[in-house]
Amino acid sequence: MPLDLAPPSKSNDRILAVDDSPDNLFLIEAILAEEGYEVACKSDGSSALAAIETDPPDLVLLDVMMPGIDGYEVTRRIRTNPHLPFIPILLITAHDHSSVVEGLDAGADDFIRKPVEVDELLARVRSLLRLKHSIDQQMAMSRQREDFVSRLTHDLRTPLVAADRMLNLFLQGVLGDIPPTMQAAITSMINSNQNLLQMVNTLLEVYRYEAGRKTLTFSSFDFGKLIQEVLQELTPLSQDKELSIKFNPAKDCLADSPIIIGDPLEIRRVVTNLVGNAIKFTDMGAVEIRLHRIEALLDPNNQSEKGVILEVEDSGIGMSPEDQAIIFERFRQGNNKRSGSGLGLHLVSRIVEAHRGTIQVQSQIGQGSLFTVYLPVNPEESC
Repeated sequence: MPLDLAPPSKSNDRILAVDDSPDNLFLIEAILAEEGYEVACKSDGSSALAAIETDPPDLVLLDVMMPGIDGYEVTRRIRTNPHLPFIPILLITAHDHSSVVEGLDAGADDFIRKPVEVDELLARVRSLLRLKHSIDQQMAMSRQREDFVSRLTHDLRTPLVAADRMLNLFLQGVLGDIPPTMQAAITSMINSNQNLLQMVNTLLEVYRYEAGRKTLTFSSFDFGKLIQEVLQELTPLSQDKELSIKFNPAKDCLADSPIIIGDPLEIRRVVTNLVGNAIKFTDMGAVEIRLHRIEALLDPNNQSEKGVILEVEDSGIGMSPEDQAIIFERFRQGNNKRSGSGLGLHLVSRIVEAHRGTIQVQSQIGQGSLFTVYLPVNPEESC
């Protein structure tokens, strides 16, 4: 028996029809309502955009030629609005190839030419609604997966923290004397447990950012002082490898260290990760950290914004162009055997992005790497 792919007589799909012609709107509404769709009508682009932002429909039928805001501009504004879900757009246009091309380039998903034929209109509406439902299902599955990973990593922290505390109690002799051979084994277990705990914490932070659940606490802080504190914490690592760490603030930062607005805990995570990686991938030479002020050009009208540049440069093993292209992507670690989980630099990029900044890398195999971070002095003013 052949399958009936036609939609049921009653549908929960909501369609917004936009046309400056009352006759066209009446015809479209009658056709779609007969199929069980819930139809709303608007006669101009401005009122359509307001309705879409207030209550996004499942599909937009949009006439191209309208006074005021035409169909192309309505399409562009829908596609560039980050707060809207995916909404299929079906353009209604005349027999003009150039208008079809412009509409598709603007972000429309399909088009239908006037005069509209009933069967073709319904077929295209069904096709776009299937696309909408498919994407909505994929988004829902993605959110469920991210929620599962977030919950899993959160639950994993509890036994790891408990194990870390218990192992340290053993090592301290609180539970009784232990032989030297056992001390070495426990120390190794503590190091492995801490590495795993750090990985779980990083994964949890990544999913908090990607799920939009990360809350930043902005305050003013001394960026130079924060860098110096991080370097003090990481000095033992560099000493173990006999590396020198140099912090060279620019002349404009020597007398007056930059005070910026941001989340100091998250910015500390950025500095710690970049400097820690520089130490990790450098066997000989030095790691140099530079800090200086700049004014970033925002637009062609010569508007600028005060910011700071953080540079972390090492003389380590470097990266290939292929590794540089993927280094900030999630779970995309480099090809070097020392590479970790592929989460650290991804998290750094998310933190920098949340502060309205940028991060770049320059590197050559065998000649070290240079990471450059730009942060606005006040990210809230650059939104």
